[in-house]
Amino acid sequence: MSIRFTLLETQRFEWPFALRMPFRFGVITVTQGRQAVVRARIRLEDGTESWGVAAETLAAKWFDKDPKLSDAQNEQQLRRALELATEASLAAGADTAFGHFANSYAAVTAAAGAEGLNPLVASYGRALLDRAMLDALLKARGVSFATGMRANIGGLAPHAVAPDLARFDFAAMLSAQQPLRTLHARHTVGLVDPITAADQDSRVNDGLPETLEEVAQHYGHRYWKLKVGGNITADVERLSRIAAVLDRAAEPYHASLDGNEQYEDAEGALALWRAMQAEPRLARLCNSILYIEQPVKRARALETGMAALAAERPVIIDESDGPLDAFVTGRALGYAGVSSKACKGVWRSVINLARCRAWNAEEGRDRYFMSAEDLTTLAGVCVQQDLALVALLGLPHVERNGHHFVDGFAGRPKAEAYRFLEAHPGLYADTAHGPRLAIRHGLLDLASLETPGLGATLEPDTAAMDLMPRAAWPG
Repeated sequence: MSIRFTLLETQRFEWPFALRMPFRFGVITVTQGRQAVVRARIRLEDGTESWGVAAETLAAKWFDKDPKLSDAQNEQQLRRALELATEASLAAGADTAFGHFANSYAAVTAAAGAEGLNPLVASYGRALLDRAMLDALLKARGVSFATGMRANIGGLAPHAVAPDLARFDFAAMLSAQQPLRTLHARHTVGLVDPITAADQDSRVNDGLPETLEEVAQHYGHRYWKLKVGGNITADVERLSRIAAVLDRAAEPYHASLDGNEQYEDAEGALALWRAMQAEPRLARLCNSILYIEQPVKRARALETGMAALAAERPVIIDESDGPLDAFVTGRALGYAGVSSKACKGVWRSVINLARCRAWNAEEGRDRYFMSAEDLTTLAGVCVQQDLALVALLGLPHVERNGHHFVDGFAGRPKAEAYRFLEAHPGLYADTAHGPRLAIRHGLLDLASLETPGLGATLEPDTAAMDLMPRAAWPG
């Protein structure tokens, strides 16, 4: 069913948002941000034209954590990555949705590298544009993301961009996918998040949960993501206080441990794990840990073996997933998993799913897996596109934190928020603060994502946004 199309033009916007509470991950504490919104107009070979849209946070200190760069420079890097991807697709002529990605991957990554942009930064630009073009294609054909992908509307096929999958039957894999209609929301506990009210000098007092205790009671989560900071003594004490809250649950709970590149090698992360095991207060929490996420700094993560740590719990790459073959490299070092994030690309996620299927079949066991992680996906198109991708991949739980740190559609026009609520009454709920993501008994209702487009037929109000400036990079 693959369909060729030409990219005719793009429109690029952005808008500022403020967090209701500070969020710390790794080396940065975030209190505000900007979201990029891209519209793309395509023309199919039969002459049909269609617009599509994609949205994603211009996230500082994640794609490139160089401390010498300011947050504003990080944002400029991401704008430039989008420009490079757009230039490549405008010049490409007619191609399939997957072809636009795969046939330009090497050139776009090289062009980015020549300007000092790492492969993870480069992937951001392609990811946004690829989603906007795929959204346009799905809308042109009047089908949902799940329906279109199961029919391989994007033309996914073996390609030199992933030589390890030269004989893989992508069409068969996609046609057999059974998209999930509900997902568990995995709540992230950041490094400065209050555990109990005793941790707070002041409160936001907006009626929404603030402490971990309140979050657990309000949303009913069964899945958690716990950040650690690289200081074993401090981490064990903080995790023990977190466990004191989570252990109150009568039902089993599950957690992932996010190392956020805080360790020089696997042995450092293993020392934390040993200290956790030796702490009686962490007995139940240790048993709940599903996997450990990116514990080693990305500069060394794909150079150092993970065998010792992986013998205790599976280890996944996240920030190290820059080059498209990073998971292949990681497998040889002992990593068992890789994260899916829409900000890294739909096609990257599907390729990595294929790798999991191929490697598990090769080894005759279910060792390799994908996790669904978050980069502060905000209400509206952004969170819906990511959820549609996770649902297609069949991943049962997804890290969600945008709804906690940003109050619903805060910063967007009220009319826009209510349009999305009306179109997706199971995914959002009306509250005293306006429409917000609805998490009921820890679950997200995805039924309404079965709509023409990539998770949403509606578009945000771009008239209420700023035009994205040309990137001042290198700056």
